[in-house]
Order: sequence, then C-alpha cells, then structure tokens
Amino acid sequence: MHAPKDIPDMNINSTNGAIEQSEKGKPIQAASEPSQAGLLQLVICVTGIYASFLSWGVLQEAITTTYYPVHPPTSAVPNPQTERFTFSLVLNTIQSFFAVITGSMYLYFSTPRGSSTPSIFPTSRILIPLVLVSLSTSLASPFGYASLAHIDYVTFTLAKSCKLLPVMFLHLTIFQKRYPLYKYGVILLLTIGVATFTLHHPGTAKKSSGSKGPNASSLFGLFLLFINLLLDGLTNTTQDHIFTSPKLYGKFSGPQMMVAQNFISTILTSAYLVIMPHLSTSILPLLPLPIPPSQTSELSSAIAFLSRHPQATKDVVAFAACGAIGQLFIFYTLAHFSSLLLVTVTLTRKMLTMLLSVVWFGHQLSGGQWVGVGLVFGGIGAEAWVQRKEKEKKLREKAKEGKSL
Repeated sequence: MHAPKDIPDMNINSTNGAIEQSEKGKPIQAASEPSQAGLLQLVICVTGIYASFLSWGVLQEAITTTYYPVHPPTSAVPNPQTERFTFSLVLNTIQSFFAVITGSMYLYFSTPRGSSTPSIFPTSRILIPLVLVSLSTSLASPFGYASLAHIDYVTFTLAKSCKLLPVMFLHLTIFQKRYPLYKYGVILLLTIGVATFTLHHPGTAKKSSGSKGPNASSLFGLFLLFINLLLDGLTNTTQDHIFTSPKLYGKFSGPQMMVAQNFISTILTSAYLVIMPHLSTSILPLLPLPIPPSQTSELSSAIAFLSRHPQATKDVVAFAACGAIGQLFIFYTLAHFSSLLLVTVTLTRKMLTMLLSVVWFGHQLSGGQWVGVGLVFGGIGAEAWVQRKEKEKKLREKAKEGKSL
C-alpha cells in the first residue's frame, strides 16, 4: 500500500521495519546526533505511534472490507444491493496530500531559527530517483488493495511484515549484494511462516473437499501482494540510494523525503485520475493495471460513493490523518531517540495491529495459523536482536579504538 506502509519507509533503510544504519553508523536523518530527550517525550512518542498506526490499520480494514447498502432498506427491498470502497488511487491521493501538509509543517518547525527551510529538491539530479520512488509507491497501492478482494486483512498484514524478502531479492539481482548468513535464515523463517499461515487458512482447507475456487483466489491474492511487496522493495532500495549518495544528490533528510515523495505522488495520482477517463477505451486495456480499467471516472465514482456513505467519508479522512500524524511521530522518535527503540516499537506495533484486527473484526485463527504468525514475527524479532548485537559490538570496538588513541 501507499506509505505509511506499516510504518513509513521514508527516512530509514528498512528491512522488516528494522532500521539499519548508514555506512558511517549514523541514522539517516536530518539531525546529526539524536538529542537528549526525557521520559515524558518518550512516552508521548511511543503512545503517538501506537495510537496513530493502530487506528490507521483498523480504519484501513474498515474502508476496504465494509459493504454499504446502496440505499436504505425498504419494505419492498429489505436487502438492498451493497457496494464496497474500491477506489485505491483516490485513497492514495488523499493520504499523500495529508502527508504533504503535515510533512511541510514538520520540516518548517524543525528547522533551526535563523536557518532557511531546506528545499525538498536540493538538486536537479534528485528528481529522477524521487519520481521513481513516487511511481513505485503509487503503483504498489492498487496491487495491495486489489489483493484484499482475495485474502483477508490478517493475511495481508502478516505478509506485509515480510518486507525483507523483496528488498533482499532486488539487492541480490540488481546490485549483486551479499548478505550475512543469518538473513537467509530469517528469509526461510518468514517464507515458512507465511506458507504455514496460508495453508491453514479456512478457505484453503476447502481444496480437499474438491472446491478449488477459494484456494486459487487466495493464491492470486498472494500474487498481487507479492507484486505490491516487490514495488515496496524498489521504493526502499531507491530511497537507500538517495540517502547514501550525498555527493550526487546533496544532504537529504527524512522530512524532506516525506514531503517530496508525497508531493510528487499527489501530482501523479491526481493527473492519472483526471486524464485517464479521457483516454480512448482502446488504450486502457493495453495498460498493465492491477484492476481492470473502467470507462467511468474513478474520481467521480469515489466522490459519489463518499457522498452516499458519510461514514466512509469520515473513515477515509481519519485514515489519511492517522497516517500523516503517525509519520510525524516516527520522524520525531528517530531524531530524538535510538533507532533501536524504533525497531522495537515498529515490531510490536505490527503484532498489535494484527491482533487488534482479529479481535475488532472477529477473525478466527486456527492453531496452524498461530504457528505461522509465530514463525514470521519470530524471524523479524531474531533479525532485530542480531542487528542490536552487531551494533553493540561495533560501539565496543569504537570505544576500544578511542581509548587506544
């Protein structure tokens, strides 16, 4: 889905939500060193992240899975036809627009007094990779939302926690990068976990009774989600390239990325929504769209849908606001506290999002599915633990070098 994508990847090198460090060992962030902050600030940051993104997850599921009656029930038609919000690009545009506003405010107020606000486009060279990031995030969302027509939200959330798979795949195939052995072990755990969860899904069990439809639908949903994750991986690798190439693009901070990426995304998706209905119907079928193109305008259809269902309008606005506000807490936490703290918060937030979905929407998980959940989050937790140990080891080595000088 569109960022915040299970905690935004706009200012950090992300694998499964774990924050890696730049080559110099410092967080890729605007502040050169995290400032000292008090316990109250820590509590506010953690509470803000949990509240924003747990609400964001609940609203996301409500928006994409709730069926609304086309008209109120009557005596003549007690069970009217229902409809669901399927306008992913409109949702993308609203969310990115909100993120531009909040990100711009954060960038302005976080700039020291007497200094000019950093430009979101410090060099002309940075435009191409930023457009690529915006395109990948904008294209990823329709695939993610389309997958929800074939898999439930719990499966979606679990699979979205496995961002390490596409990131490593792209680094291995494109950049020929090698990884430590433990990361391949994490990949194995994640793959087995998702496979176990999917195979024990109630819909998959129907395959044994001769009904192949639900199983085929689930596989197609996972295929769409894999494309979504692959585009997420492209987003991450391109962001990494921007952040780790200051000689090419100049110094670029997380808040600058947040504003620039969402600004370009808003322009791209808005242009698509306005121009697409005017294209010839002979061109539309040739476009590689995850959802079959319609001759009707998605923008006008979405506006009509929201006007018919005020509750959906409230959910969409709240969804965009929660995502944008949550990103601010992420950036503030990374700037004032250890990135390892953000790793822990991110991991536990994802687990709580899935559990909240189970409780809030009444999903039932089998024993085999809980085993799959344990394998996935166990692998993510193990990765975070190993990274923590590696960082502690590097800090000890630096301390020894400092004493010897």
